[in-house]
Amino acid sequence: MLESNQKQILCTMYVCQINGSNPLDVIKSKSLLSDDAINSAIDELVQNQFVNEDRITITESGRNSLRVVLAGGVFDIIHPGHIYTLNAAKELGDVLVVVVATDNTAVKMKKRSPLHSQEQRQELVNSLSMVDLCLVGQEDDIFKTVNRVRPQIIALGYDQVHQEKFITDGCKRIELDAEVARLQSPIPDSSSSKIQKEYGESIHGI
Repeated sequence: MLESNQKQILCTMYVCQINGSNPLDVIKSKSLLSDDAINSAIDELVQNQFVNEDRITITESGRNSLRVVLAGGVFDIIHPGHIYTLNAAKELGDVLVVVVATDNTAVKMKKRSPLHSQEQRQELVNSLSMVDLCLVGQEDDIFKTVNRVRPQIIALGYDQVHQEKFITDGCKRIELDAEVARLQSPIPDSSSSKIQKEYGESIHGI
Protein backbone atom coordinates (compact mmCIF):
# COMPACT_ATOMS: atom_id res chain seq x y z
CA MET A 1 0.00 0.00 0.00
CA LEU A 2 1.46 3.34 -1.07
CA GLU A 3 1.74 6.16 1.43
CA SER A 4 0.05 9.43 0.48
CA ASN A 5 3.34 11.23 -0.18
CA GLN A 6 4.51 8.36 -2.39
CA LYS A 7 1.23 8.47 -4.34
CA GLN A 8 1.64 12.21 -4.84
CA ILE A 9 5.19 11.75 -6.08
CA LEU A 10 3.99 9.15 -8.60
CA CYS A 11 1.18 11.47 -9.74
CA THR A 12 3.66 14.31 -10.26
CA MET A 13 6.07 12.08 -12.18
CA TYR A 14 3.24 10.89 -14.43
CA VAL A 15 2.17 14.47 -15.22
CA CYS A 16 5.77 15.55 -15.84
CA GLN A 17 6.32 12.65 -18.25
CA ILE A 18 3.50 14.08 -20.35
CA ASN A 19 4.34 17.79 -20.19
CA GLY A 20 8.13 17.36 -20.23
CA SER A 21 8.90 19.21 -17.00
CA ASN A 22 11.36 18.09 -14.31
CA PRO A 23 9.43 16.14 -11.65
CA LEU A 24 12.00 16.72 -8.90
CA ASP A 25 11.66 20.49 -9.25
CA VAL A 26 7.86 20.23 -9.20
CA ILE A 27 7.82 17.83 -6.25
CA LYS A 28 10.08 20.10 -4.19
CA SER A 29 8.03 23.19 -5.05
CA LYS A 30 4.71 21.55 -4.10
CA SER A 31 5.72 19.33 -1.19
CA LEU A 32 6.01 20.28 2.48
CA LEU A 33 8.50 17.45 2.92
CA SER A 34 12.23 18.01 3.35
CA ASP A 35 14.64 17.05 0.57
CA ASP A 36 15.75 14.06 2.66
CA ALA A 37 12.16 12.87 3.09
CA ILE A 38 11.49 13.24 -0.64
CA ASN A 39 14.66 11.33 -1.53
CA SER A 40 13.77 8.61 0.97
CA ALA A 41 10.29 8.24 -0.53
CA ILE A 42 11.72 8.01 -4.06
CA ASP A 43 14.32 5.46 -2.87
CA GLU A 44 11.49 3.26 -1.61
CA LEU A 45 9.53 3.70 -4.85
CA VAL A 46 12.60 2.67 -6.86
CA GLN A 47 13.16 -0.31 -4.57
CA ASN A 48 9.54 -1.42 -5.03
CA GLN A 49 9.85 -0.91 -8.80
CA PHE A 50 7.27 1.87 -9.06
CA VAL A 51 9.93 4.33 -10.26
CA ASN A 52 12.79 3.67 -12.67
CA GLU A 53 16.46 3.92 -11.70
CA ASP A 54 16.58 7.41 -13.24
CA ARG A 55 14.38 8.50 -10.26
CA ILE A 56 12.21 10.73 -12.47
CA THR A 57 10.04 8.35 -14.54
CA ILE A 58 7.52 5.79 -13.38
CA THR A 59 7.51 2.12 -14.32
CA GLU A 60 4.55 0.22 -15.74
CA SER A 61 3.74 -0.91 -12.19
CA GLY A 62 3.88 2.67 -11.00
CA ARG A 63 1.59 3.80 -13.80
CA ASN A 64 -0.86 0.97 -13.11
CA SER A 65 -1.04 2.01 -9.46
CA LEU A 66 -2.55 5.36 -10.51
CA ARG A 67 -6.13 5.94 -11.59
CA VAL A 68 -6.00 8.64 -14.26
CA VAL A 69 -9.19 10.49 -15.18
CA LEU A 70 -9.55 12.36 -18.47
CA ALA A 71 -12.14 15.10 -19.00
CA GLY A 72 -12.60 17.54 -21.85
CA GLY A 73 -14.51 20.56 -23.03
CA VAL A 74 -14.27 24.09 -24.37
CA PHE A 75 -14.06 25.87 -20.98
CA ASP A 76 -14.46 29.33 -22.49
CA ILE A 77 -16.15 30.81 -19.41
CA ILE A 78 -15.54 28.86 -16.21
CA HIS A 79 -18.84 28.59 -14.32
CA PRO A 80 -20.09 26.65 -11.24
CA GLY A 81 -21.18 23.73 -13.42
CA HIS A 82 -17.58 23.29 -14.62
CA ILE A 83 -16.23 23.43 -11.06
CA TYR A 84 -18.71 20.85 -9.80
CA THR A 85 -18.09 18.54 -12.76
CA LEU A 86 -14.30 18.75 -12.52
CA ASN A 87 -14.39 18.17 -8.76
CA ALA A 88 -16.58 15.10 -9.37
CA ALA A 89 -14.16 13.90 -12.06
CA LYS A 90 -11.15 14.29 -9.74
CA GLU A 91 -12.91 12.23 -7.07
CA LEU A 92 -12.97 9.27 -9.48
CA GLY A 93 -9.19 8.87 -9.46
CA ASP A 94 -5.76 10.10 -8.45
CA VAL A 95 -4.88 12.34 -11.41
CA LEU A 96 -7.21 14.60 -13.40
CA VAL A 97 -6.11 15.52 -16.92
CA VAL A 98 -8.34 18.01 -18.73
CA VAL A 99 -8.30 18.58 -22.48
CA VAL A 100 -9.53 21.93 -23.83
CA ALA A 101 -10.83 22.08 -27.37
CA THR A 102 -8.82 23.94 -30.00
CA ASP A 103 -10.23 27.24 -31.26
CA ASN A 104 -11.41 25.61 -34.50
CA THR A 105 -13.07 22.74 -32.66
CA ALA A 106 -14.70 25.21 -30.26
CA VAL A 107 -16.26 27.05 -33.21
CA LYS A 108 -17.65 23.77 -34.57
CA MET A 109 -19.05 22.78 -31.18
CA LYS A 110 -20.47 26.14 -30.06
CA LYS A 111 -21.28 27.67 -33.47
CA ARG A 112 -19.40 30.80 -32.36
CA SER A 113 -15.83 31.94 -31.80
CA PRO A 114 -14.61 31.46 -28.22
CA LEU A 115 -14.01 34.57 -26.13
CA HIS A 116 -10.62 33.23 -25.07
CA SER A 117 -7.91 31.58 -27.17
CA GLN A 118 -7.03 27.93 -26.65
CA GLU A 119 -3.83 28.98 -24.85
CA GLN A 120 -5.78 31.27 -22.51
CA ARG A 121 -8.34 28.57 -21.80
CA GLN A 122 -5.56 26.06 -21.13
CA GLU A 123 -3.90 28.46 -18.68
CA LEU A 124 -7.21 29.13 -16.95
CA VAL A 125 -8.05 25.45 -16.49
CA ASN A 126 -4.48 24.67 -15.38
CA SER A 127 -4.94 27.19 -12.57
CA LEU A 128 -7.86 25.22 -11.05
CA SER A 129 -6.83 23.37 -7.92
CA MET A 130 -8.44 20.05 -8.83
CA VAL A 131 -6.75 19.88 -12.25
CA ASP A 132 -3.34 18.18 -12.38
CA LEU A 133 -2.70 18.88 -16.07
CA CYS A 134 -4.49 20.67 -18.89
CA LEU A 135 -3.71 19.95 -22.54
CA VAL A 136 -4.94 21.48 -25.80
CA GLY A 137 -6.68 18.80 -27.85
CA GLN A 138 -6.05 17.52 -31.37
CA GLU A 139 -8.33 18.73 -34.13
CA ASP A 140 -8.08 15.76 -36.45
CA ASP A 141 -8.43 12.92 -33.93
CA ILE A 142 -9.37 13.31 -30.24
CA PHE A 143 -8.06 9.82 -29.56
CA LYS A 144 -4.49 10.96 -30.20
CA THR A 145 -4.70 12.83 -26.91
CA VAL A 146 -6.52 9.93 -25.25
CA ASN A 147 -3.70 7.64 -26.34
CA ARG A 148 -1.13 10.08 -24.98
CA VAL A 149 -2.80 10.15 -21.56
CA ARG A 150 -4.00 6.50 -21.44
CA PRO A 151 -6.63 7.14 -18.75
CA GLN A 152 -8.50 4.47 -16.84
CA ILE A 153 -11.60 6.70 -16.73
CA ILE A 154 -13.01 9.15 -19.27
CA ALA A 155 -15.44 11.55 -17.63
CA LEU A 156 -18.15 13.18 -19.73
CA GLY A 157 -19.85 16.36 -18.50
CA TYR A 158 -23.62 16.64 -18.20
CA ASP A 159 -23.83 18.88 -21.30
CA GLN A 160 -21.37 17.06 -23.56
CA VAL A 161 -22.75 15.58 -26.75
CA HIS A 162 -20.22 12.76 -27.01
CA GLN A 163 -21.89 9.40 -26.89
CA GLU A 164 -20.48 6.67 -24.69
CA LYS A 165 -20.37 4.22 -27.63
CA PHE A 166 -18.26 6.65 -29.70
CA ILE A 167 -15.78 6.96 -26.83
CA THR A 168 -15.76 3.22 -26.13
CA ASP A 169 -15.25 2.32 -29.80
CA GLY A 170 -12.43 4.87 -30.12
CA CYS A 171 -10.70 3.45 -27.06
CA LYS A 172 -10.91 -0.06 -28.50
CA ARG A 173 -9.21 1.24 -31.65
CA ILE A 174 -6.18 2.32 -29.58
CA GLU A 175 -6.40 -0.79 -27.39
CA LEU A 176 -7.36 1.12 -24.28
CA ASP A 177 -9.73 -0.36 -21.72
CA ALA A 178 -11.21 2.79 -20.19
CA GLU A 179 -14.41 3.25 -18.23
CA VAL A 180 -16.74 6.02 -19.42
CA ALA A 181 -18.39 7.99 -16.60
CA ARG A 182 -21.23 10.43 -17.26
CA LEU A 183 -21.14 13.19 -14.63
CA GLN A 184 -24.16 15.11 -13.43
CA SER A 185 -24.36 18.78 -12.49
CA PRO A 186 -26.52 20.32 -9.75
CA ILE A 187 -26.82 23.37 -12.01
CA PRO A 188 -28.02 21.93 -15.35
CA ASP A 189 -28.97 25.36 -16.72
CA SER A 190 -25.44 26.70 -16.26
CA SER A 191 -23.45 26.95 -19.50
CA SER A 192 -20.85 29.25 -21.01
CA SER A 193 -23.10 30.01 -23.99
CA LYS A 194 -26.01 30.98 -21.74
CA ILE A 195 -23.77 33.17 -19.57
CA GLN A 196 -22.39 34.95 -22.63
CA LYS A 197 -25.90 35.46 -24.05
CA GLU A 198 -27.27 36.83 -20.77
CA TYR A 199 -24.25 39.08 -20.31
CA GLY A 200 -24.68 40.48 -23.80
CA GLU A 201 -28.36 41.14 -23.18
CA SER A 202 -27.62 42.89 -19.88
CA ILE A 203 -25.05 45.16 -21.56
CA HIS A 204 -27.50 46.10 -24.29
CA GLY A 205 -30.18 46.75 -21.68
CA ILE A 206 -28.12 49.30 -19.79
